[in-house]
Amino acid sequence: MNFIQPSIDPVILSLGIIDIRWYSLAYIIGILFGVSLIKKLNQFKGNLISNTVIDSFLIWAVIGIIIGGRAGYVLFYQTKLFLNNPFYIFEIWNGGMSFHGGLLGVIISIYFFSSFKKISFLYLSDLVSVVAPIGLFLGRIANFINTELIGRPTDFYISVIYPSIDNIPRHPSQLYEAFFEGLILFIILISYFIISKQKKNFGMLSGIFLLNYGIFRFFIEYLREPDSHLGYILNIITMGQLLCLPLLFFGLLLIYYNAKKN
Repeated sequence: MNFIQPSIDPVILSLGIIDIRWYSLAYIIGILFGVSLIKKLNQFKGNLISNTVIDSFLIWAVIGIIIGGRAGYVLFYQTKLFLNNPFYIFEIWNGGMSFHGGLLGVIISIYFFSSFKKISFLYLSDLVSVVAPIGLFLGRIANFINTELIGRPTDFYISVIYPSIDNIPRHPSQLYEAFFEGLILFIILISYFIISKQKKNFGMLSGIFLLNYGIFRFFIEYLREPDSHLGYILNIITMGQLLCLPLLFFGLLLIYYNAKKN
């Protein structure tokens, strides 16, 4: 059964020089809803951080996502362009964001923010990890609308045809990622969070997030078209899969650290 991708304009509303896009809206909703949920989760744990501190973290998170996401995209996926023109990294109007770069940017933001506010780095990291799949879900839906990160051709009985690309049935890889990296990962994390209410094993949720995201992303990459300008790394794996390897390592490390401590 082949489905046709709906024709949806990536621009929701144009206000002259400013365009409101689905991708931007996904970031905004994800961040605002995430901060609101973090307050609820923190309350569930006994208000270990004040709401004022959580509100002040918002700007730090936004800066980490934007700078890290852009820098990661340019350095990981557009290395040649960067070497030829280092100022390309500032050309955000040309688009391009990397999840792995954004993740690193947020981790750095959490580290400096927690040090500045004298709060637990791993606790704040756990709270952010639980809500992160919300943004991932919305972001992948926006990728589908924008016809980005399309899947590989397939004869699977359920597939999607992207008319603006070709008439070949393809895996809806963006929707796979939205389901596994968004919905399923959120269910896993929120379930563990509720079960471990009384535990102080800070860092476990961060480890679970890194490990499971790394696993889901690594295998779904086999169903996604590799970046045309990069192809495969060493003729084996894609850049996305390569960048998942550190996530798997540090995820296992955090889980092992908590299991041993407790």
